[in-house]
Amino acid sequence: MIASWSPSPAAGNQLRTAVSSPMLIPYSQLSPKALRGIVQEFVTRDGTDHSSVEKRIEAVLRHLAAGRMQIHFDDETETCNILPV
Repeated sequence: MIASWSPSPAAGNQLRTAVSSPMLIPYSQLSPKALRGIVQEFVTRDGTDHSSVEKRIEAVLRHLAAGRMQIHFDDETETCNILPV
């Protein structure tokens, strides 16, 4: 969330807040190591899927390359999410 102070008499000296929207991060602009780290954190986040982590990473990387998923960075929570397009 972004806050700004408005000392304008017409605005009545208000504190205004704006919710920032997640930023799209093109996967192709990340280093291979950074991309892999983001994807690995994403696929192991909930800890309930006991299938091969490597297979899940490769599947997400394929979806990113095919344009079926995108990486979004949320500035407020300072986390990345991988979402379907």
